[in-house]
Amino acid sequence: MTRTVDEWVGKSPDSPIPARVRARVFEAHGGRCYLSGRKIAAGESWECDHVIALVNGGENRESNLAPALREPHRQKTTRDVGIKSKIARIRAKHIGTWPESRSKLRSRPFAQSRPTDGGR
Repeated sequence: MTRTVDEWVGKSPDSPIPARVRARVFEAHGGRCYLSGRKIAAGESWECDHVIALVNGGENRESNLAPALREPHRQKTTRDVGIKSKIARIRAKHIGTWPESRSKLRSRPFAQSRPTDGGR
């Protein structure tokens, strides 16, 4: 019979993930990168990734962690930051704090009217 272990929860979003928790996350996912599905080889560098990024409302807890190879993790982090930025822009526009454009929209000028000879 195995002993159950309480889920690790970070005290703050910046709390480092302990080595024992990294090992449990690795074993829980069968040693596979959850982004690429590839088996992580011995000695290969991998990181614990927050499935739902902290900047997008995820929590710093064990159930939100998964092993990820370094390169797929960096690509996912780039996408997460892009999502956060878009959400921040939409929210700022909605509440009216987004700065208005300094440049005016330029429209096409009116066509020059030509005198017609039909009015003689």
